[in-house]
Amino acid sequence: MKFPNSPLALLILSILSSLSVSWATSEPVPINGFLQCLPKQFHSGRPILEAVYTPQNTSFRSVLMARIKNRRFSSPTTPKPLAIVAAKRESHVQATIVCAKQHGLQIRIRSGGHDYEGLSYVSPVPFVVLDMFHFQSVDVNVKDESAWVESGATLGKIYYKIAEKTKVHGFPAGVCPTVGAGGHISGGGYGNLMRKYGLSIDNIVDAKLVDANGRILDRKSMGEDIFWALRGGGGASFGVILSWKLKLVRVPEKVTVFNVTKTLEQGVTDVLYKWQFVAPVLPKDLFLRARPEIENSTEGKKTAEASFIGHFLGQTDKLLPLMNERFPELGLRRKDCHEVSWIESVVFWDEFPLGTPITILLNQTATPIPFFKAKSDYVKKPIPKKVIEYMFKAMLEIGNIWTEWNPHGGRMSEISASATPYPHRAGNLYMIQYYTSWYQDEGIEATNRYIHLTRKLYEKMAPFVSRNPREAFQNYKDLDIGANLYNQSNLLTARVYGSKYFKGNFERLVRVKTVVDPHNFFKHEQSIPPI
Repeated sequence: MKFPNSPLALLILSILSSLSVSWATSEPVPINGFLQCLPKQFHSGRPILEAVYTPQNTSFRSVLMARIKNRRFSSPTTPKPLAIVAAKRESHVQATIVCAKQHGLQIRIRSGGHDYEGLSYVSPVPFVVLDMFHFQSVDVNVKDESAWVESGATLGKIYYKIAEKTKVHGFPAGVCPTVGAGGHISGGGYGNLMRKYGLSIDNIVDAKLVDANGRILDRKSMGEDIFWALRGGGGASFGVILSWKLKLVRVPEKVTVFNVTKTLEQGVTDVLYKWQFVAPVLPKDLFLRARPEIENSTEGKKTAEASFIGHFLGQTDKLLPLMNERFPELGLRRKDCHEVSWIESVVFWDEFPLGTPITILLNQTATPIPFFKAKSDYVKKPIPKKVIEYMFKAMLEIGNIWTEWNPHGGRMSEISASATPYPHRAGNLYMIQYYTSWYQDEGIEATNRYIHLTRKLYEKMAPFVSRNPREAFQNYKDLDIGANLYNQSNLLTARVYGSKYFKGNFERLVRVKTVVDPHNFFKHEQSIPPI
């Protein structure tokens, strides 16, 4: 093969010659054709190659590791991409899709890198990572109470940019500021405004998507079926999300937050039991999360406790009589309550000290990065006290674990289960997240031990949570509940995990997938397959 003596050709040649396997060998190497294809698509030209990192590039590892949020998927044996395309323009996204499709490569799409099972940057087959990190624009329009946000923008940046323009608007999404908008919103997106305004997906009015043919579609051109699927069905099954149009929601100039902890000695089991009857039926303006966890006592021993973290769209004078009437067991006092702006409450929920500058929300690195395994459940009837007692004992055995109990009710119970792919609406008291993390034990034995103990706790909870199916939250991906491994696309297998994430909405998602991506280019272990 001969290349013309031009700057573009020389740049392609330099990239190809750096690969460990020569492009001139008799065995075809898909990445070589992929790299040659990129500049030819959508007038991408030379700039797109400057956004490509191959394993031989000195920056490859740092770019890959920058948005890996689970160290379980950063080991030397973890499959690595043949290339990372850190797209800077829409045409880069289009070219990556078209060229990967032409050359038999899978793509994994990463915005914030918080996929719990690493599916946004790991694949068992030859693949490239399409990194959306540079797509970070946030354009707030206070006049029509909306904002266009690109998929690589973090929640922290979105909140910060909203607060720059207005003190009486917010957006219902998660409390972790380093999460990317692309995956978070397309999986549902919940947070402390959900009982008042629903999930992120309940407040999306438009989107821009690149489909498997490289076309850029908005809500009008994609149609309502695809727009429905993107809002909770997982965008990575249908295309690449470029941006979302958010509908901003009203918040008061001052909100009230608090965090009250109860220990075993203070009767945490009784308080947590009562919480189940109270939190889902409180007024919509009040979100009260319970967080059972294991902490080290002053004597150096591990002890069980629970934090009760509240967010009230109002002031303390109205909150205290409400809590004393509905939940006196918590013992909320005026000194526990802090009146802050909405943006300051975001900082509080990320567990920074009160008074921390809101610019901390622009920090896009979450350190230190743990190893972790997480699972989820939905609860429809209060869990008995004896089960809560067992749960604490099991958590003490695991050690490095917390669970989060997030109340539903309010607006969540008013929205139809089929309005979006997220089906867990009326009838659910709360959702549980089980999260086991570890930092120092890096060997496979430690990983297997922590995962085994987490699964054991999850199995013991089975009789007391949703059944037939045992429901799960798609944002908290868990391959234990079913997966199409080894690059399979079995519809029966997909129905196993699909019924747990989406219940009756799964079949509609399959029909949408069959129209928008009939050849199943966009796929991963828990994606939606076509018929």
